Amino acid sequence: MRAVLIDIDGVLTVSWKPLPGAVEALRGIRAAGFGVALVTNTTSRTRASIAATLSEAGFEVGAQDVLTAPAVTAAHLAERHPGARCLLLNSGDIAADLGDVTLVEEGADVVVVGGAGPGFDYAALNRAFGELQRGARLVAMHRNLYWRTDAGLQLDSGAFLLGLERAARVEAEVTGKPSPAFFAAALARLGVDAERALMVGDDIESDVLAAQRAGLTGVLVRTGKYQPETHEEASGTPDHVLDSFADVPALLGPAP
Repeated sequence: MRAVLIDIDGVLTVSWKPLPGAVEALRGIRAAGFGVALVTNTTSRTRASIAATLSEAGFEVGAQDVLTAPAVTAAHLAERHPGARCLLLNSGDIAADLGDVTLVEEGADVVVVGGAGPGFDYAALNRAFGELQRGARLVAMHRNLYWRTDAGLQLDSGAFLLGLERAARVEAEVTGKPSPAFFAAALARLGVDAERALMVGDDIESDVLAAQRAGLTGVLVRTGKYQPETHEEASGTPDHVLDSFADVPALLGPAP
């Protein structure tokens, strides 16, 4: 292995508080010479905000180490839907990561679904539904059904995305994990091939098995949103299962 892709929420932190041993493990991985990319479907913060929060918590990271679903979505829109007028359904300010994407309240060419929160009320969802009925395309930053906070599991936008797809009879273009393009972007940033990279996540489907299908080695950690029943019912088998991110340095072994 030459590089490690790491999910943030549920792997390094929960509600942005470091999980036991995570700060030390990341420091050790960097010191050993492995490349590091933090890959997250978080849609409530920009890359710079995420890096600042992690740095305050003790992690040695900068904005250049973080790849977010909104940043990948902006690149996807520029390539697949250049100049599109976009209706954004999201909770949190991610404008900086979206760059030149044109945002509108009506008359959209594309409906972009980010992360769930207070903004996912009936009026917002119905407005998105109306745009889809009028022919707008549907782009989703991820399909996560839920995530874990210090208050327990919380419903995420994937649950609402299923309803929009079913009601409008469309299928979303997914840009974040588990999209192969998301992993490809992270590998390109690190300059390594998939077979030389490890992906560590707490979501067996979107993080681990999706990474394995993209050619990476998958590592599932029993923290964050991990649930034994989800593990047992998964569509495949992780390459490795660890108790936490603190165990990753031992798995990696000697420096590349």
